[in-house]
Amino acid sequence: MVDTATFWVFTVGYIAITLFLAYYGWKKTKSSEDFLLAGKNVSPWIIGLSYGSTFISTSAIVGFGGVAAQLGMGLMWLVFLNIALGILIAFVVFGKPTRRLGQKLKAMTFPDLIGKRYNSHFMQYATGILILVSMPLYSSAVLIGGSQFINVTLNVDYNVALLGFALITAMYVVVGGLLAVMYTDAFQGGVMIVGMSLILVITFSLLGGVDHAITALTALNTQVPAAQIGSLPASGWLGWTSMPDLGSTIWLKMVTTIIMGVGIGVLAQPQLIVRFMTAKDSKTLNRAIPIGAVFILLTTGIAYTVGALTNVYFWNNNGMISTAAEVSKYGAPLNTDKIMPLYINSAMPDIVIVLFMLTLLAAAMSTLSSIFHTMGSAAGHDVWRHFKTSRLMPKSKRCELEECSSLSANKIGAVIMIIVSVGLAFLMPPSIIARATAMFMGLCAAAFLPLFTHALFSKKVSLLAAKLSLLVGAISWFTWTAFVHIAESQPLGICKALFGSDSLLNGTSWTVVDSLVIAIPLSILALLVGWLIDRKKNRLLPELA
Repeated sequence: MVDTATFWVFTVGYIAITLFLAYYGWKKTKSSEDFLLAGKNVSPWIIGLSYGSTFISTSAIVGFGGVAAQLGMGLMWLVFLNIALGILIAFVVFGKPTRRLGQKLKAMTFPDLIGKRYNSHFMQYATGILILVSMPLYSSAVLIGGSQFINVTLNVDYNVALLGFALITAMYVVVGGLLAVMYTDAFQGGVMIVGMSLILVITFSLLGGVDHAITALTALNTQVPAAQIGSLPASGWLGWTSMPDLGSTIWLKMVTTIIMGVGIGVLAQPQLIVRFMTAKDSKTLNRAIPIGAVFILLTTGIAYTVGALTNVYFWNNNGMISTAAEVSKYGAPLNTDKIMPLYINSAMPDIVIVLFMLTLLAAAMSTLSSIFHTMGSAAGHDVWRHFKTSRLMPKSKRCELEECSSLSANKIGAVIMIIVSVGLAFLMPPSIIARATAMFMGLCAAAFLPLFTHALFSKKVSLLAAKLSLLVGAISWFTWTAFVHIAESQPLGICKALFGSDSLLNGTSWTVVDSLVIAIPLSILALLVGWLIDRKKNRLLPELA
């Protein structure tokens, strides 16, 4: 148990600063545009830290840290992709055109940007609905991560922790809008950097330095009895400091689901894309790049390194690897989401445990607040506004599209989606954080990335291409997820109920190939087919003035 006085001193200070920044954002939020885009004049430091802390949540620290403890340092390739794609390509290649296009079209949200670029209410409506259907999966995973650590560290009832966690985050999102979200994100990002840096230094100190720790981890490969490898498949795993055997079951899981799913998926995240639209000019985005890159390196890089090294710590102190230590402490089945909290509580001094808890809270709150804001915007600005203009609304209550966006509608939308997320968090199974994150990012990449790229870089766009890409990407992702990819098809049970088997391709390596690998090529192919049809029929939309 953590010393109560230490916990409350740090926690009260953290909450006080968070609420002050939320109040500051609320004072500057006077209109629907302020709520949605933070005034379009945010500094590079705020953008860089807010983007990074929104991107990196408890999924990276707790979820993927636990996966690194189980599978090894091969996850460091995800850090490389996070920086190369999630920062450099995202800001330089996608960020600047997104900012320019958003200003030209006066777009307020990602669905608004897509709808206006394709001159289609359907595209805005459909994109907004897909966000509302899929994003609660991600927000619930983030809620679970923060709540599990509070439960393990402070022995607070899990349900109480989850509700309190959601309530605090909801207050400043609903009241302060995107400006409050980004200010608090930046502060929370600073907390994350300090907390993770301390944990790395102490970990290497406990294990005898960098060289000794890595050498011990490598040597552990041959010392671990086969029975203690736990849930690792028998073939393909080559140790914690090596990539799995090329093409093996573990290699396919690590590369297609975790590295590619998250690494590529970041380019099409609606809550991240909107950050580009808050910048005053391209120079602001350029200056935010190194800030975001260093942040990613110091958070994900440390989480995956420390996650793998927990095996050395538990072996030295308990004679067992991390997965075995988790099962020994909490009982079967294995829950990799508890490995990082167990290590921190076992190895770190009280003050670092509290700081890590605040780091997790900061990671979860920064991501949660952005997700809540995005869902609220999609519900209020992109879906409800269109519903009020449709024939489904009584004629006396209809309004013109330009007059329908309101601050109150966005706030009410956020409240509704927060309630949905909390309810889903109570229903989701344990050890779901990393999986749910990869699923959401994979779906976004399959459904949004091809049509988003087409919108930014094609002078003349095809509405048919965008519609086909969205539908084919989403449907093919869901089909592979529900009927082939065993990690999801088995717990979902749809394939079992309809065909009597957990996967239609049982007994083949295809069952561990992530849906992203199948859905993105199909989405791109659908985009090309639609574009060729519209081009042949001379239906391409004209260039923007």
